[in-house]
Amino acid sequence: MLTFEQKQAIIDSFPELTKKEISLKRVNYHFMDSLYEKTIVVEKLHPNGNGFVFVGDLLRYEEEANKGLVNIRDYDEQQLREIIEDAIQYLSEEAEEQEPIEEIWQNREGAQLMLAYEQRSWNVYHGENLEEAFGTHDAAKEYLLEEGFRKKK
Repeated sequence: MLTFEQKQAIIDSFPELTKKEISLKRVNYHFMDSLYEKTIVVEKLHPNGNGFVFVGDLLRYEEEANKGLVNIRDYDEQQLREIIEDAIQYLSEEAEEQEPIEEIWQNREGAQLMLAYEQRSWNVYHGENLEEAFGTHDAAKEYLLEEGFRKKK
């Protein structure tokens, strides 16, 4: 495992990132040229080596990511460099235009909700009203199942 200082040296080697100290001796690194509201690439890097990198909904990190964040505590130098490069690229690119993905979900009473993938977000609609938004399909699916909805075939 890399030390806090080693991780900082690697992250500092990315000139496009800006370091900002936060509470409890932790540090965030921002990508100020982000095309999105999200600018934090490395979040809450702590002297104990713990920290997170924002990867949004990049499929490569789908298994590791929790709400778009990957814990880098046990990352080696190559892994850390790759994930930071991926994060910067993710925040630098326009969302790809793609065919909209829409699913209809229904509960036992017959109420229907639509789950739609739009601009890197999974949105749940009741009619034209946005009810909830999620970063991943799995999170949206889990919410719908918990609320008693099943995907309509």
